Amino acid sequence: MKLHELKSAEGTRRKRNRVGRGMATGNGKTSGRGHKGQNARSGGGVRPGFEGGQMPLFQRLPKRGFTNIHRKEFAVVNLETLNRFEEGTEITPELLLETGVVSKLKSGIKVLGKGSVEKKFTVKAHKFSASAKEAIEAAGGQTEVI
Repeated sequence: MKLHELKSAEGTRRKRNRVGRGMATGNGKTSGRGHKGQNARSGGGVRPGFEGGQMPLFQRLPKRGFTNIHRKEFAVVNLETLNRFEEGTEITPELLLETGVVSKLKSGIKVLGKGSVEKKFTVKAHKFSASAKEAIEAAGGQTEVI
């Protein structure tokens, strides 16, 4: 199959229902909203989660824990992804961003120990796991916390 051979299957493209276009359409006059009432009005209806005045489910459930507003989220890089660079390269967060290894820096870069390192690098990051630091130094490289 090629791109120019693609064809939508029977019944996949449904025509939009145009309301308020005459009685013959079945959705004329009140446009399928019925007569008066909250849902017949423009801007009418109730907010999401409203249960007619009954205490809503999200308020009935117990609250637990808290959200730390000072939480730091690190962009994670594994050792195996560092092998794509040349030997002796100085790997910095800017280089990782530039080459597309990470898409966003967030609070910084953390290097984790998944995989192995075959080359010698100088890695500059905000955090290192113990196993990652060990593996980089065992391969003859250096780690530097920014």
